[in-house]
Amino acid sequence: MRGDAMTEPQLLHEAVVIERIQESPVIFTLRLSFTDPELQAGYRFEPGQFNMVGLYGVGQSPISIVSDPQDERLLDHTIRGLGRVTLGLSRLAAGDRVGLRGPYGRGWPLAQAQGRDIVLITGGLGCAPAVSVIRYVLRRRERFGYLTILQGVKHADDLIWRRQYAQWSAFPDVHVGLAADVGAPGWFGVVGPVTALFDQAPIRAGSLVMMCGPEIMMRVVAAELVRRGIDENDMWLSMERNMHCATGLCGHCQIGPHFVCRDGPVFRYPELKALLGERGF
Repeated sequence: MRGDAMTEPQLLHEAVVIERIQESPVIFTLRLSFTDPELQAGYRFEPGQFNMVGLYGVGQSPISIVSDPQDERLLDHTIRGLGRVTLGLSRLAAGDRVGLRGPYGRGWPLAQAQGRDIVLITGGLGCAPAVSVIRYVLRRRERFGYLTILQGVKHADDLIWRRQYAQWSAFPDVHVGLAADVGAPGWFGVVGPVTALFDQAPIRAGSLVMMCGPEIMMRVVAAELVRRGIDENDMWLSMERNMHCATGLCGHCQIGPHFVCRDGPVFRYPELKALLGERGF
């Protein structure tokens, strides 16, 4: 089941919470499965795409899919509880029901990434779109080159998935770098912006770069990567916008001539270069 092929793209399908995982005080993962076995068996997605997850009578929210595309049983969604819908989702437990529709949007360029080094640069809390790529690549390690994972947060206490970063760094040909603008006792990463990690990271020309996080961060990072020899066409960004319909009809997620829900959320950097950080776009 793909969002662009659904005959009723606004229709929510019932799904059940199989498991709830608390990732941090404000971030959690819901592991979902459609209650209709035929829907579950036919569902397909690409890393970087998202679903609309809904609470009946409350609303819907766009949530990145972080599970592996070949997992035919569960659809994992990592969520930060902030608004009415996501705070409602945070109170769910195994056995509760939600509405689900999707997948929507353009995912990461993993076909183009095969055989190449990959650099993943993220900022902020969690950055779930990048997690889907990391899991995808590590389960298919022989298809890709060196994997560099660089994560920046504002405060050292904001870092989640600490155990996962340690596990990822244990894989062959994987480099993990962590940075915090503000450190804390016991902080084991670099104190500074995520670009402070670049000198110790194997960022080579020809690498394919994937980024997500605040737009100001991605703009600064992109400029530094160009200075280090990375082609602008080899940089991809996952954008966040207020998506209501997920089908390009409502216009809430428009950025310049693009709709994030329909044309993204993943964009090649030159598509958005002139718009990043510009007020009103």
